[in-house]
Amino acid sequence: MFRILEAQAPVKQTATDTISTLSGRLQSATLLEDRRAAILGLRSFAKIYPASVASGALRNLINSLSTDGEDADTAKVLLETLLMLFNPDESSPEASDDIALWLADEFTQRQENITILLDFLERNDFYSRLYSLQLIIAILSARPERTQECVYTAPLGVSRLVATLDDRREAIRTEGIWLLTALTTSSPDLQKLIAFENAFDRIFNIIEAEGSLSQGGVVVQDCLSLLANLLRLNASNQSFFRETGWMSRVAKLLREVVDSQNSSEEDSEWAAAQREKNLWGLLAVIRLFLFGGSVGTQANQAALWQSSVVTWVLAIAFHPSVEVNIRAEALETCADLIRRNNSIQERFAQQEVALPGEVTQVNGHAPKPTVIRVNIIQALLDLSLSSRSSSPLELRLSASECVKAYLIGHKAIRLHFLGRAREGHLSDQEEDDNILTILLDTSTDSVRTDPIRHWIASIILFHLLYEDYEAKNLAMSIAEGDAEEGEEVVTCIQLLSANMCSSMQRGEDDLVGLGYQMVLCGWLWEDPDAINDFLGEGSTVQNLVQIVLQPTPQKALIAGLCTFLLGIVYEFSTKDSPIPRSKLHEILTSRIGRDQYIDKLTKLREHHMIRDHEILGQTPGGPGAGDVKLDAVFVDFVKDNYSRVLRAIDREPGMEISVIANGIQKGVSREMVDQLQARVEDREQAVQKLESQILNLERQLSQEQADHRKAKETATIEVNRIRTINEHLQRNHEEEARQMLDEHKRQSSTTQQAHEQNLAKLRAEIQSVKQGNEAHLTQVVQTHERAMADLRAEMQKARQDNDTNNDRLRERHQAEIQYLRNTAQTLQSKLDKVSKDHAQDLQTAHEEYSSSTATFEARLKRAEERADEAEARVSQAKKDAEEKDEARAAAQTELDDMLIVLGDLEEKRVKDKERLKALGEQVSDDEDEDEEDGEGDEDGDGFK
Repeated sequence: MFRILEAQAPVKQTATDTISTLSGRLQSATLLEDRRAAILGLRSFAKIYPASVASGALRNLINSLSTDGEDADTAKVLLETLLMLFNPDESSPEASDDIALWLADEFTQRQENITILLDFLERNDFYSRLYSLQLIIAILSARPERTQECVYTAPLGVSRLVATLDDRREAIRTEGIWLLTALTTSSPDLQKLIAFENAFDRIFNIIEAEGSLSQGGVVVQDCLSLLANLLRLNASNQSFFRETGWMSRVAKLLREVVDSQNSSEEDSEWAAAQREKNLWGLLAVIRLFLFGGSVGTQANQAALWQSSVVTWVLAIAFHPSVEVNIRAEALETCADLIRRNNSIQERFAQQEVALPGEVTQVNGHAPKPTVIRVNIIQALLDLSLSSRSSSPLELRLSASECVKAYLIGHKAIRLHFLGRAREGHLSDQEEDDNILTILLDTSTDSVRTDPIRHWIASIILFHLLYEDYEAKNLAMSIAEGDAEEGEEVVTCIQLLSANMCSSMQRGEDDLVGLGYQMVLCGWLWEDPDAINDFLGEGSTVQNLVQIVLQPTPQKALIAGLCTFLLGIVYEFSTKDSPIPRSKLHEILTSRIGRDQYIDKLTKLREHHMIRDHEILGQTPGGPGAGDVKLDAVFVDFVKDNYSRVLRAIDREPGMEISVIANGIQKGVSREMVDQLQARVEDREQAVQKLESQILNLERQLSQEQADHRKAKETATIEVNRIRTINEHLQRNHEEEARQMLDEHKRQSSTTQQAHEQNLAKLRAEIQSVKQGNEAHLTQVVQTHERAMADLRAEMQKARQDNDTNNDRLRERHQAEIQYLRNTAQTLQSKLDKVSKDHAQDLQTAHEEYSSSTATFEARLKRAEERADEAEARVSQAKKDAEEKDEARAAAQTELDDMLIVLGDLEEKRVKDKERLKALGEQVSDDEDEDEEDGEGDEDGDGFK
């Protein structure tokens, strides 16, 4: 019977067939209830058979989001089914990580799918908002980049997500925080969009609503994570946060933490742990604004200072009830707040912090703790360096980090700090936190009990001296011992070197020796004076060599730094050092050897504390008080100069390194100095020889000057004589012309008188004849008139000839006088030019002789040139002398020519007198001797 029933029973369906049937029903059903039933059926298989459901019904389910999403119940079932596909049962045979990738790809291939999920956030339905957020988170975890792109491009997508922070339902708000945190991990564009959707205000409102940092739970921690994502490496959001005044909200949160710590209420253990996480998260957010080297770091530091964040961070750092790791983080944050900002560093030194004082009991009542105000720098030094300090290592190192940040980048503060330490060390007062007293103290008790104290003091001194030559010179003035009382004077460098060697030989904590090595490496680098001071104690080099040669692999760092220090000493030593450079090279090559020298330095560079410094942490359990990290600046110093120190052993001892310190060059090649000295001696001899030649030339020049003056005087006398003759001739010519004119006038008047007498006589005769014969009278009158006309014509012609001759004679005399004047001026200009050239030669010689007494280097360079110039001047002087002789001969020739011209003038003057005499003019008796010559000259000149 049962077999018959079994045979008649329908065939049992498999899960795959059922899923296929439900998928088809979901796709083809027209009624909402049928589609909802199909979705419920698929949901029941989603946990156990996620791959089958996804392969058969995923696209139908996604399509139903748009078609049936308006119904809240259907939307709830749809979203639950999709979430189950992303989170299948671990025991499912189809469970695989690839399913989530497949589902995420199906959603992100189309922008509309993500937009539909974001549209659900517009509804007020709890499950629609919650499940849509969870589904986007699941898709984002599988395909983050594509999901970020879809959310970024979706209309109002970011606004809808940020709006979930205002939802009063904690589950939705928490999911919104997680989703925004995941979206902003690596997308600067989304960070900016979310920040400008008033996300900062909403985040702070949630933190305050949850009880701030003191009473807030995990939600506050998540809000701080979101805030950190929005600000990390995003200068735009940081600027927006700073400019909109949110720094004051940060200060308010810190103040509330301090107030809660000061209250007498005791928190539960879980609340204290959560408060610690929240406070650490806020300090981490603050440090995001202080990223080293960022463009906005200075502005962020100023904004944090103005909002009093520094004050509250210091209050947390020095509050005894706060956990040690939080106090250390607060000190690190404070260090970032002041690092490389000079104005804040100066104001930071004026801050005071509250420290617990002694406990007092008043009138038998319960003891009350007192509070004292201490300067922040003093408080940091007490915390890190005081021998009475019982603070943990992490806190002391953070305090030293804060002191380093106070010193770095501000030279005046470093010099002031070192000066105060120097004064305190040299005074009789005992200062427990003086770095110089700690490092120069020879007692071993403090080293054994607290090696960290020496390590921190070494770090601070290294930062005070590193690349600061004024600080190095100030530290070199520190010495122990009084020479006036017969005590041996030991310098600061020698004390540090002795303490370093003794600590290594006694087997003390490695941190002590490392600290001394760090200080000496930074001090001796590029400072030949400090090198000489270090080599003043010869045993130090021998001790370092012994440490390097010890076969202790576990001391590779110590041996490597000793080798590095020896390399620095040899690199910047000189021939005049207490241990000469050649001796140091012999020690390195013979005692240590080149191969072992290179091997020690290579192992130093490969040591994990140097190589992996950036990824190491301050972990306990190491040597001494802890596996302490080396100082970051010192590690960079070793890495940067490793290659140079490695090559130092191959540099010849004769070649010294040139160092420029404070604009002064120190160190030079000794061989080059010797060569230059030999060249200087040779050039001095050449200069002396040239000076003797110059003296001879000067004597010759003075003799030539005397000859020139004599020639000039002779020429001047000749010129004056010629001028006198010229003036005399001119005066005689004018006098003769005037005499000739007077004689002519006198002859004219005599002739006129004679004519008048003849005329009167003729008139008398005419009168007598007139009476006799009228006709004869007429004839006589006519004859007389003709005679008178002829006489007048002759007189007129004689007068015109006389005027013409006088004009020609005057013009010729003036031309001859002008010629004589021009000739005299030409001679005078030649003499002046000769005198000027000679004076210029004298001046040039004087200037060249004066320049020879200039700097020694210039004399060396120009000595040979001046010799050539002197020879050229000698030849030129000879040429000038020859030219002067030629000039004198030319002047004499000119004078002879002038005398000839004067003779010609005399002859012409005589001829002119003869012509006047021929015309009927009277001349003086002393001129009659030249009558014949005058006639010949008249004929020759063509006067007719």
